Amino acid sequence: MFSCNSSTSGHSTFLLTGFPGLETSQHWVSIPINLVCVASVVGNSIILFLICTDPALHEPMYIFLSMLAASDLGLCASTFPTMVRLFWLGARELPFDLCAAQMFFIHAFTYVESGVLLAMAFDRFIAIRDPLHYATILPHSAMAKVGAAILARAVLLNLPAPVLLRRLLFPPTSELSHCYCLHCDLVGLACSDTRVNSLVGLVSILLSLGLDSSLIMLSYVLILRTVLGIASPGGRLKALNTCVSHLCIVLIFYLPKLGLSVLHRVEKHSYPALAVLMANLHFLVPPFMNPIVYCLKSKQIRQGLLKRFQQKQVDIS
Repeated sequence: MFSCNSSTSGHSTFLLTGFPGLETSQHWVSIPINLVCVASVVGNSIILFLICTDPALHEPMYIFLSMLAASDLGLCASTFPTMVRLFWLGARELPFDLCAAQMFFIHAFTYVESGVLLAMAFDRFIAIRDPLHYATILPHSAMAKVGAAILARAVLLNLPAPVLLRRLLFPPTSELSHCYCLHCDLVGLACSDTRVNSLVGLVSILLSLGLDSSLIMLSYVLILRTVLGIASPGGRLKALNTCVSHLCIVLIFYLPKLGLSVLHRVEKHSYPALAVLMANLHFLVPPFMNPIVYCLKSKQIRQGLLKRFQQKQVDIS
C-alpha cells in the first residue's frame, strides 16, 4: 500500500500485477495465456474475414456474429499489450493516461459485446417467431442502426469514468490488482472522495451488463413460449437448436464474470494467484471460445472455411 501523503492528480504511475508468489516462473505460467490470446485473434479474424467476403453469410445472424468477433478483437487488443509487457518484458509501470485509456477501451468493448449478445438474442426470437419475414424485419439498414446504437451506448456510458478519474488524487505510485486497468481497481486506489465515481460506475454497469442480461433472459422466455406453440416435436427441436450457439456464448460471457465476483468476495486473499488467473481468463475465454462454438455449431461457417481452404489449395496447385 503506497502513501497518500504526496498524492497527485493525473500524474500517477500504476504498477501492474502478475501472479503473486510466482514471479520467478510467471514467464512459463503466462505461455498458455499468451497462446489463448493469439488463438483468439486468429479465430476472430478468420470469422470476420469469412463473413465479410462470403455473400452467403450476409444474413442477420452472421452479421451480428461479425460484430461480436470485432468486439472480441478489440478486447484482445486492449488487454494483450500490457500482458506481454508484464510477463515477458517485466515492465510493470503504466502512466495514468495510458491506464485510463486502457480502462475505457476494456469496459467499452465489454459493453459492446454484451449489447451484441442482446441483439443476437432478439434476432433468434424473431427468426423463430416469424421465419418467413425474418429478412424483411431485419434488413441491413436496421442492423447497421443497431450496431451504431450499441457502439454509441458503450462510448457514452464509459466516457465519464476517465474524465472523473482525473479529479481524484492518487499516490505517486500505486499497485493494481491485475495486469490491466479496471475502473473499480483505480477508484479503490484513490486518496480522495470517490462516491461520485463509484455511483457513475454502478449506473454504467446497471445500464449495460445488468440491463442486457435481464433482457436476454426475457428474450429466452419469449423464445420458449414461441417454441411451445409449435405443433410438431421435430419443429420444436429444430427451433431450439438454432439457439444453442448463442446460449453457449452467453454463458461463456457471463459465468466467468460471476465466478470472478464470487472469488473476490470469498477467497481472493487466500489464493491471490488464482484470483489473478481468473481475472485474466474472464476476459480471454469469451474471445477464445466464441469462434470455436460457432465453427462447431454452424454448418454455414464450416462450409465457408472448407470452401476457402479448397480455393487456397487450388491456387497453390
